[in-house]
Amino acid sequence: MTTEQVAKRPALGAGRIAAFIARQVEVCLAECDLSLSQYRVLGLLAEGMALPSYMADRLDVRRPSITGVVDVLVSKGFVVRTHDEDDRRQVTHGITDDGRAVLTSADRSVEARLASIAAYLDDEDEADQAMRDLSRWGKALFNWHRAKAAT
Repeated sequence: MTTEQVAKRPALGAGRIAAFIARQVEVCLAECDLSLSQYRVLGLLAEGMALPSYMADRLDVRRPSITGVVDVLVSKGFVVRTHDEDDRRQVTHGITDDGRAVLTSADRSVEARLASIAAYLDDEDEADQAMRDLSRWGKALFNWHRAKAAT
């Protein structure tokens, strides 16, 4: 594709851009032997112990989906299940030291890949801005979930 063709190409919508970025994240996670769902669960559990219903709500999935993902993470030694002493039906999940280590490794890998892609922007300031803009989305998502939980 020539420079002129690239310049005339219509701008991509935010949804397609997010999907393309998600694919780049998935590529990095595969190198860490994690799926995107597993990465999201580990990231959530890094914030603290969680009930399956809470995780499902925060990750915008159905509870059975969480169970399947957690089963794999437990088998890998990245997550531990704890039964409530008073009500054995009540189960919380927590991240293990191995889970924190793989999450840290995955975070670094994803960050490096996205930064290497951002480096293809016109200058270093623009690349830095692109990475800061992703952080802003993190803040927006956190506030959105908090407001959603309050209703």
